[in-house]
Amino acid sequence: MRWGEVQEKFLEEWVVFEAVSAHSEDGFRFIESVSVIDRYEDSLKAMKRYKQLHKDQPGKEIYFLHTSRPDLKMKRSG
Repeated sequence: MRWGEVQEKFLEEWVVFEAVSAHSEDGFRFIESVSVIDRYEDSLKAMKRYKQLHKDQPGKEIYFLHTSRPDLKMKRSG
């Protein structure tokens, strides 16, 4: 699912998702396609779910963001 589709389907919500298709370039991570795992109105609940998934499945590229975010271009850490 593309980010625009997620934004339309989950208007003004926090979503926990896995990156299905992504690439790195110039210190940024660009996510082209995602698989939504859960959605929340409360950011703390979304963060709690994200942390648990990240702990249980550290090899997966999992994020949580609000659908008001315009794009999925993120600065790489480290």
